[in-house]
Amino acid sequence: MLPRGATYEAIADGYVWQIPEFYNIGVDVCDKWADGSGRLALIYETRDGTTTRYSFDQLKTLSDRFANALVASGVKRGDRVGIFIAQSPETAIAHLAVYKAGCIAVPLFALFGPDALRYRLADSGATAIVTDTAGLAKLASVEDALPALAHIFCVDGDVPSFWQAVETAPDRFTPAKTAAQDPAVIIYTSGTTGKPKGALHAHRVLLGHLPGVEMSQQLFPAGAQLIWTPADWAWIGGLFDVLLPAWHHGVAVLARRFEKFTGADAFELMARHRVTHTFLPPTALKMMRAVAEPGRWPLCLESVASGGESLGKELIAWGRVALGVTINEFYGQTECNMVVSSCAALFAPEIGAIGRSVPGHRVAIVDDDGRVLPAQTPGNIAVAKHDPVMFLGYWNDPCATRERFRGDFLLTGDLGVADANGFIRFLGRDDDVITSGGYRIGPAPIEDCLLRHPAVCLAAVVGAPDPERTEIVLAFVVLNHGYAPSDALVSEIQQHVKVLLAAHEYPREIRFVQSLPLTATGKVMRKELRASLLQGTPA
Repeated sequence: MLPRGATYEAIADGYVWQIPEFYNIGVDVCDKWADGSGRLALIYETRDGTTTRYSFDQLKTLSDRFANALVASGVKRGDRVGIFIAQSPETAIAHLAVYKAGCIAVPLFALFGPDALRYRLADSGATAIVTDTAGLAKLASVEDALPALAHIFCVDGDVPSFWQAVETAPDRFTPAKTAAQDPAVIIYTSGTTGKPKGALHAHRVLLGHLPGVEMSQQLFPAGAQLIWTPADWAWIGGLFDVLLPAWHHGVAVLARRFEKFTGADAFELMARHRVTHTFLPPTALKMMRAVAEPGRWPLCLESVASGGESLGKELIAWGRVALGVTINEFYGQTECNMVVSSCAALFAPEIGAIGRSVPGHRVAIVDDDGRVLPAQTPGNIAVAKHDPVMFLGYWNDPCATRERFRGDFLLTGDLGVADANGFIRFLGRDDDVITSGGYRIGPAPIEDCLLRHPAVCLAAVVGAPDPERTEIVLAFVVLNHGYAPSDALVSEIQQHVKVLLAAHEYPREIRFVQSLPLTATGKVMRKELRASLLQGTPA
């Protein structure tokens, strides 16, 4: 998508989007490469080290078969299909099939508990789901609340069997003729204010991602042989920053999801598979920086991209020595991703800045009414409307969709400032989102889950500064009568959230308090709680 040029200005000036009228993600990223050549698409490594390779030819046949199985089971064009498994061939096959069938994919993080799963499946009205036996067990406890869910495909169980459906279906499928503007995927936000919202994206969203991916990955696919990320494909970062853009360019992807990520494992994996490109969230980089003697693993890296927070001078300097590259930072969010980036191939990074507008995207600092502000003036980071990477809207929530726009811009909810050269610095958030371990976590679902514990009367969740994770989830809890603070109760409440909501969202610290600061209308004042943390005073 990016034209070649020697400078950022040469590439950005006069950039014009080329979005066709009809476009299908599944056809683009798989079928166009399935020419009988056996071109490598995927290397899948299991936890025991078993490695399997898949060509685009194989993935086309398998995804065609599963698309036929979906249609035969009664799934119709426009139906939502949940995909509730970690990085794996089945995850990729399911996505390809759903897009080719003209359905709408609903990626679901494998660590979600029953509450998080139930909410997203019910809100999207999913009629089918692809999962594994672990997901099946979680689904069993909430299935009665999901009347629309009629079809379950289990990838590692006997009944209902994903692979049996694939093996018995015809191996030729005629893809739906989808317009670039037709819905393709719903990716749920973190629930920063209220319940998580489903960001509905069109097939064109992949094309909208390409310039940002190419810029953050050193003019990708130049020099690319194999790309990997520890980020799960259920998130927009794993799915649309790595898997699908790589396949658009015919570049092979390594799938290996660690149950518990360690820096040493990441070094070893990338060295052994000769990974050339990777997306590593800031927390992963910090964990890798803690590994002694990284030179033990000879790397073949050509590019490392990272996003989610500003990396800082020390981490950039460490990356040049330990990884052999300058880490390119990028910025975006579920509703409108990959719109700002650095690119060491085009310009030196501005330490503390998240980058410059990616060609094709108009990113500006605006006031609360959507008016563009002068350079060096703090304001809202915003993206101009009618951008191909921008969401169609929130699923079944037109009011929330309208609230995101001011004038000609989508407000990201983040605050920043731009200099005269267009470098944007991230200043903070205007909501309560918590950035922890590379995840954006909203407090509302956690608070709802906490209140379901019999000991909890009131709860408020904020982010507390943490040197490794950027922030940790911290819960202020008012106990019900008859309960007393204890280490055992802390562990019990933490486990409650881990099991019911998600393993990455549980409060790593719980503080028992007598009361919470409230507004006149009874809303918790999280801002005061955060201020008390910074001041080192009790809430």
